[in-house]
Amino acid sequence: QVQLVESGGGSVQIGDSLRLSCLAFGHSFKGYVMAWFRQAPGKEREFVAGRSWSNTVVEYADSVKGRFILSRDYARNMVNLEMNNLNVEDTAVYYCAMKSVGFSRKGDDYEYWGQGTQVTVSS
Repeated sequence: QVQLVESGGGSVQIGDSLRLSCLAFGHSFKGYVMAWFRQAPGKEREFVAGRSWSNTVVEYADSVKGRFILSRDYARNMVNLEMNNLNVEDTAVYYCAMKSVGFSRKGDDYEYWGQGTQVTVSS
């Protein structure tokens, strides 16, 4: 059974940094697209960043481009999201997701999801 476990969330202040990690159990990352999504209170889930297995596709939402970096640790079956210069609008529950074959920004296309980790940014 595939299980994605996120960690690294927390409460920070504007301008701070956080690093989220997602570890896959029961399944290899090999060949799979890994992505992060987030959902803020009262808002729809949105794509944050994603990276294909071959690294030929790396995409970021416009709102986080230049501030967030998604990296994959293939040996440890882990994907990380470095979040810098955080602002209040980044407050959300962040979800790690995994899908096979073909990159997508649509959450519905992803087969496996983590339980989410809360990120709260305050002034």
